[in-house]
Amino acid sequence: MAAWRERYYDYSTRLYRPDRLAAPLSWIGDERVAIGSLPLAAALPALPAQGVTHVVNCRSRAQIWLSQDLAAERRVFGPGRVVHVPLLDFGQYQRPRLWSAAAHFTAGVLDGDPRARVLIHCHQGRRRSVMLTYAVLRLRGHSAAGATELITDHRAEAIMVEAYSRSVEGWLAAGGLPLGTVRV
Repeated sequence: MAAWRERYYDYSTRLYRPDRLAAPLSWIGDERVAIGSLPLAAALPALPAQGVTHVVNCRSRAQIWLSQDLAAERRVFGPGRVVHVPLLDFGQYQRPRLWSAAAHFTAGVLDGDPRARVLIHCHQGRRRSVMLTYAVLRLRGHSAAGATELITDHRAEAIMVEAYSRSVEGWLAAGGLPLGTVRV
């Protein structure tokens, strides 16, 4: 990663940072999935030591451009282990073509490698990352209530947005196929 980009990421995440009181990441039961907030530049290199092997970044294109976090994550984990899901957080229906391939990617990584542990994050780790984690848990066989309970029991900051849950449930009812492409 270019030195300027690394300095920019460090500086921007100090200014445009998640809530200081929020947990940086919360492991969701025994599912090997963590929901977290934007990893700060100082904390990102330590994520592999915490067991993180893959990252799903649910921040919008404008956010990743502003902070350069996606490039930093790819530098630490490698491009094939970091997926971008460009979601805006307006509390309305989320189109499956934006996120469904990433949900399948995450479920596939967890099914295919018993040592894999995936961090799913947005900016605060409250809504967009919760929705994608919910979709992954549903793909992995959890009921709607079970997935919700797992998330809310392990991530105090989690907000289950009704429109987001309906997006996932509607997608599953239509077959739950991966739409769009994974953005690695």
